[in-house]
Amino acid sequence: MHSTRYLIVGGGMTGDAAAKGIREHDADGRITLVGVEPHAPYKRPPLTKGLWSGGDEGKIWRGTADAGVELRLGRRIVTIDLEARRATDDQGEEYSWAKLLLATGGRPRELPAAGAVVYFRTLDDYHRLRAQAVEGARAVVIGGGFIGSELAASLTGAGCRVTMVFPGTGIASRILPGELSAFVAGYYRERGIEVLTEETVRAVESAGSGAAVHTGSGRTLEADVVVAGLGIEPNTALALAAGLRVEDGIVVDEYGRAGGREDVFAAGDVASFPVLALGRRLRVEHEDHANTHGKTVGANMAGAEIPYDHIPFFYSDMFDLGYEAVGDVDSRLRTLARWEEPNRKGIVAYVDEAQVPRGFLFWNTWDKVGAGRDLIRAAQPIDEAMLV
Repeated sequence: MHSTRYLIVGGGMTGDAAAKGIREHDADGRITLVGVEPHAPYKRPPLTKGLWSGGDEGKIWRGTADAGVELRLGRRIVTIDLEARRATDDQGEEYSWAKLLLATGGRPRELPAAGAVVYFRTLDDYHRLRAQAVEGARAVVIGGGFIGSELAASLTGAGCRVTMVFPGTGIASRILPGELSAFVAGYYRERGIEVLTEETVRAVESAGSGAAVHTGSGRTLEADVVVAGLGIEPNTALALAAGLRVEDGIVVDEYGRAGGREDVFAAGDVASFPVLALGRRLRVEHEDHANTHGKTVGANMAGAEIPYDHIPFFYSDMFDLGYEAVGDVDSRLRTLARWEEPNRKGIVAYVDEAQVPRGFLFWNTWDKVGAGRDLIRAAQPIDEAMLV
C-alpha cells in the first residue's frame, strides 16, 4: 500500500499546477501524481505550435518532481473507493490518500470505421506525426477547429501538401463569426491548403504505406499521413463509477470540491465549474484554465479556501493570423465588431440580447484580455465605440 496525503490522478498540466498549488500551502505533505503517459508533465500547446517552427523540446517540461512530487508514470488508476480513501492502478498497486484530485483530462474524439489515423493529443502523437511529416508528404487533417487549424498550418510549414476536411462552413466556425470563419478558410487556401468545407469523412483505410480517406460526398483522398483534431471527451469514468455527479464533466463548486466532499476535488479539462460573471457553468480545455484552476484547486486541497473566480482565456496561431479570446466565445451569439482592418486586425464582442458582453475575441490584437474580463464582470451593455 502506497500511503500519501495528496493523490493526484492525471499527469497533465492541471496535475502539475495542482501539485505546485499544494506545495505553496503545505511544504511537507506527501504528494503522489499518477499519470497514464510515460512522460512527466509537459506543456501541451507547443505540440501544435512552437515545436514545429524549431522550438526546443527541452523547454516543454514542467519540472513537477522539483516540487517534491512523487511521479508514478505509465500507470492508470482503475478504481477509487471514496469512503475507504483507496485507489488501485492498472498494475495492481494500491494507494491510500487523505485528499484526492481527479485531473484526468480527456481523450480525443475518434471517427467510426477509421484506421490509420493519428488522433492528436500527446507528446508521443507529436513525435509520430513529425516523423511522418516529411517534405512533400500528403497530409489530410480531419477537423477545422482549434487543433485542426493549428496542425494544418504547422504541417504546411513543414513542407507537407495539406488537405483539410470538416463539416463546418469555415475554419473555427464554432467560435468565429461566419464572415471571419469564411475569410480564414480562404486565407488557408491562399497558403496552398485544400480546404474542404461542409464535408464529412465516411471511412479511412490503410493503403500501402499510407491511407485512403473516403468522404461523404464520394471523394477519395490519398494520403501519406492522416491526423484528426476533433476535440476531446472528458475522462469521467472514474468519477461516475465512484458516484460523483457528472454533467459534461465532473461537477465541482467554486473551490474545486466534487460531490459535496471536503476530500475529493476535480480540476482542468475534466471539471464543470461555476463562472459567477457569466452565471453558468463551463468546461474549458485550454492552457490558461489548466494552470489557474489546477493551482487554485491544489491550494484548496491544502486548506487555502480560495474561490476560483478567474475567467479563462485561450489563444491560437494560424500562419500570421492570431488571436486571444476570453469568456463565452460562441459563434451562435450576437456579435459587435470594430475593425482597424477588416478580418485582419480588430475586436469582436459576443453579447446577449441586451448587448451585455459574454466574451471577446482579440484578432491580431494583443494585451486586451484583462480589459475584456473587466467588461464581462461589469455586466453592462456595450456598443462598438467601446471596443478599443
